[in-house]
Amino acid sequence: MDNIYNTSYVLQLKGYNLFYEGVIPAFLFATLNYMIILFCNLTIILTIVMNKSLHQPMHLFLVNLPINDLIGSSALFPHLIKEILTNSRRIQFSACIIQAFFIHIYAAGSVFILTAMAYDRYVAICHPLRYNTVMTNAHIMKIITLVWSSCVVLIAVLFILLLRLHRCRSEITHSYCDNPSLLTLVCDDTTINNIYGLFISALTQVIANGLVLYTYLRILIACFRSKQSDTKAKALQTCATHLFVFLLFECLGLFTIISYRLQNISPHLRRFMGVSTLIFPPTLNPIIYGLKTKEIREKVLNFFRNKRLLSE
Repeated sequence: MDNIYNTSYVLQLKGYNLFYEGVIPAFLFATLNYMIILFCNLTIILTIVMNKSLHQPMHLFLVNLPINDLIGSSALFPHLIKEILTNSRRIQFSACIIQAFFIHIYAAGSVFILTAMAYDRYVAICHPLRYNTVMTNAHIMKIITLVWSSCVVLIAVLFILLLRLHRCRSEITHSYCDNPSLLTLVCDDTTINNIYGLFISALTQVIANGLVLYTYLRILIACFRSKQSDTKAKALQTCATHLFVFLLFECLGLFTIISYRLQNISPHLRRFMGVSTLIFPPTLNPIIYGLKTKEIREKVLNFFRNKRLLSE
């Protein structure tokens, strides 16, 4: 049995093949990028949590986005920085599973949270008189609980199915751990895993894209019917921001999913797009929402302005 199955607890990742001259710039870029992600996302979280005036439905949905972004970026960056510094491509099997689990939680969470935010905007713009009646605290908590519990259950089943299989290889063909790359280590039949993986990918995409398409079409119709130009402009600006973030993540995520099933795609392009999914959305989301959301922007600016006055 030992000759058939690889029971090694150390896996080998496909690294970035950096030249000696590129190590320091890559380390500085990764560290700075992670610090920006931590600072910006924690700023958004603390601003919303500490200001009762921001405990509104839109902001309560929004606060879940930086939490999710921190999960995804923290699953990638610490190991990436360590890999760049030590030039070691090894990772413990248990650490690889944990990294892959949280990366998939981040991916599913991004789709579901952005869909919930689109639903909130739909109710606010298309049914403004019923908004406070529909979007009660209890209703918001049910949606948020459904979002996170759905992510955990769907991804937990994915990894339970993975962990029942035997491994006969130890080299991962990707720069970080995820379910498709871990399945390449398996020598058992992976039909059930492939079917379930495709099922949850299709399910989340159909639900998310269907709801987002429906809500934004209704919002566009409501905006063009509105006679108030200021209200129309504000609604379109808010929805355009949400739609941009959603489409950015969808394009990066879908390319990564499809690339695993196409053999002729460059592995370097696949690795770049996969890492981009974990870098660009967590970096851009707090900046976009922090700058575009007037209430949050004012609270953040007031906080730093008061800190500067106190220091003087």
